[in-house]
Amino acid sequence: MINSKKKNKHMNLEDRIEIQECLCKGMTFKAIAARIGKDPTTVSKEVKLHALEYSSNYTKTDKTCPKLLKAPFVCNGCSKRNHCNCLFPRRKYSAKTAQQEYETTLKDSREGIPLSKEEFYVNERIISQAVKNGQHIYHAIQANNLTVSKTTVYRHIQKGYYEISEIDLPRAVKFKQRKSKKEDYVPKGVKVGRTYADFLHFLEENPNCAYSEMDTVIGRIGGKVIMTFQFVNVDFMFGILMDSKTAAEGGERIKCLKQSLSLSGYSFSNIFPVLLTDNGGEFSNVFAFENDLSGAKETSVFFCDPNCSWQKPHVENNHTLFRNIVPKGESFDNFTQDTVNLIFSHVNAVKRKQFNGKSAYDMFCFTYSPELATSLGISEIPPKEVVQSPKLLAHLCKK
Repeated sequence: MINSKKKNKHMNLEDRIEIQECLCKGMTFKAIAARIGKDPTTVSKEVKLHALEYSSNYTKTDKTCPKLLKAPFVCNGCSKRNHCNCLFPRRKYSAKTAQQEYETTLKDSREGIPLSKEEFYVNERIISQAVKNGQHIYHAIQANNLTVSKTTVYRHIQKGYYEISEIDLPRAVKFKQRKSKKEDYVPKGVKVGRTYADFLHFLEENPNCAYSEMDTVIGRIGGKVIMTFQFVNVDFMFGILMDSKTAAEGGERIKCLKQSLSLSGYSFSNIFPVLLTDNGGEFSNVFAFENDLSGAKETSVFFCDPNCSWQKPHVENNHTLFRNIVPKGESFDNFTQDTVNLIFSHVNAVKRKQFNGKSAYDMFCFTYSPELATSLGISEIPPKEVVQSPKLLAHLCKK
């Protein structure tokens, strides 16, 4: 029976991954539909629409394989899909490609101008002239019986399609543009095999693995942020300054870190064999974190459950030491990477009770090396010179 909660709703990446996996197992459209809560016809249309044809090194003919003329219409579940005995062109359903095509189609359907070129320019001339004569847009539309909505006209004006601009609209200039904030999240498809339950299972199989926790500290909303890394075994933390809290920025910064460590003679995979983080969008480019600079996997990334910050307590607790120096709401826009390095150098220099009076810096140097700490931007701060308050930043401002 079809799940009523998912009926009449668009498929997402998770649904498409399920379809791909089921096709590889040779399941029927009816069985797949029952798994994802859709109609079998919907699944059939999805596969037909997004199936990709390609030739392999073994392809010797342009004819269509007889098996592709009937369900499931793709080679995903065929035992000969990678076999040299199959001489026909292949056809494959890929969840990732299907999702990208769906998103492109959805975006295109919501953009553009639903008028012919001639109709649009006629409307543009009438409305622009009416506004110049002091008329309101709604009045101009009604007075001239135009087949366009007021909202559409405002949107076209904002995009610069009209001769007039927002400055010509007396009311528009009085209102501030609404602030919109996109939700930062990691897609469900990315978390397959990387959930917190998978992380716990990994630790059971590798009890001696020294993992690290990642998080992001936010300053001014919309401003610079700091990506933080916590070595759980020694409570050592360092941070990377980022211009924005986005997947592209997060991926670029982690690549720079890998390059920097490589130039210093260190392997990222040896230092960070396992990373645990939250569902922030800046971590959604998971392959940038997991793969080395040549594209081969070197690290395993796992994600905490949504709204469960207690699942990575070490990095959360260590942030309190950071906030002693940089209170919440303080902007990072004037920070440089040197500023961030200095702050975390003081954080790591604090004596810890759990280490019998040793600092996180002491423990890190003992476990790893002082040279690695330097490569991560952390320097030694003498105990009597440690500043654990906003006075540290005030001192920097005076320089």
